[in-house]
Amino acid sequence: MAPAWVILGTGVALALHVGKLPPAVPTLTSEWGITLVQAGFLLSLVQFAGMILGLAIGVSADGIGLRRSMLTGLTVLTAASIAGGFATSYPVLLVLRALEGLGLLMAAVPAPGLLRRVVTGQQITKVLGVWGAYIPFGTGMAFLIGPWVISHGSWSLWWWVLAGATALALAAVAVVVPPDPIRAEGTTRAAGTRDRIRRTLGASGPWTAALAFGVYAAQWMAVIGFLPSLYAAAGWTGSVGAILTSVVPWVNVIGNVVAGVFLHRGWRVRTVLGLGFAGQAVGTLLAFATVTDGAPVVRFVGALIFSMVGGLVPGALFAVAPRVAPDEGTISTTIGLIQQLSSAGQVLGPPAVALLASRVGGFQWTWAACLVCCVAGGLLAVTLDRRARAHT
Repeated sequence: MAPAWVILGTGVALALHVGKLPPAVPTLTSEWGITLVQAGFLLSLVQFAGMILGLAIGVSADGIGLRRSMLTGLTVLTAASIAGGFATSYPVLLVLRALEGLGLLMAAVPAPGLLRRVVTGQQITKVLGVWGAYIPFGTGMAFLIGPWVISHGSWSLWWWVLAGATALALAAVAVVVPPDPIRAEGTTRAAGTRDRIRRTLGASGPWTAALAFGVYAAQWMAVIGFLPSLYAAAGWTGSVGAILTSVVPWVNVIGNVVAGVFLHRGWRVRTVLGLGFAGQAVGTLLAFATVTDGAPVVRFVGALIFSMVGGLVPGALFAVAPRVAPDEGTISTTIGLIQQLSSAGQVLGPPAVALLASRVGGFQWTWAACLVCCVAGGLLAVTLDRRARAHT
């Protein structure tokens, strides 16, 4: 199990980079004078590579080797984070943030395949379930640790600390994870890749699942990304603010796990997804609406509901993805498409919410933007349920 633990630990190191920007937003705003919209792009640009390359990397990682893809991604991510700590302007940091996203994608996409390679028997289901929670767990750790590092050092030090974390992961993968198997020569790989892409993009099931993940992810990154700024405005700073904001992404793990339990017990896909999107709608209303202004505890509870109940959505979508893929040979390609639209949502969500907040003078209408996404997600859930039942 040692290789599996290394891969799972690598996932946490990757997720730290996803969540490292929000704790630094207040500092960057005061030092560089960046606007809310600019902060929104910094929050989302780590997912830019996934938005344009998710499908391509999903089908190509196997071609270059899963372990080699992970090592390359960790190298790119580490180098970009080191360089980011030396950045002195917004455009430079923006470009490096996008480069970090490329490295993160190359390292994360092959992880489930590597886990299937190093874990045998019935344990693989449990291990893959743990992997599914790496983003909220690592993001929560970043929210907890980041403010302390920044307050006692600088945001640059925070970038370098996390570069060190991925450098350690790089070394561990190189030493512990077995090399990729030697492949026999062949001439049909490119044709097979094109065929898998064609079959996946030509089917409605993968698109429906990917769009549902997109509207979920747009809300997730927007709400979670601006929580530190929101709580700082409410007076929750220092260790209190760090602990409260870190708890919110951590409870998302609960929703991911419970979704699998519900589906295993025979719950309909549309029911689980509907509950998840409803939880996001209610949670953002409590967390951001004017009616809860002056009630920080209620707003915190709303953020918890948003994250925990909303966690049913990714848990259900990852579980149903193999059932809506065109065939067994296109499951990984389907997940690549889901990754691509998930990343698109995470790229577009924060700037959209930041633009709305700048226009209305605050985050009080964030819940309305999220409600639109939730309604779209509910409609997609009904369609996805039909597709999933047709494949059972």
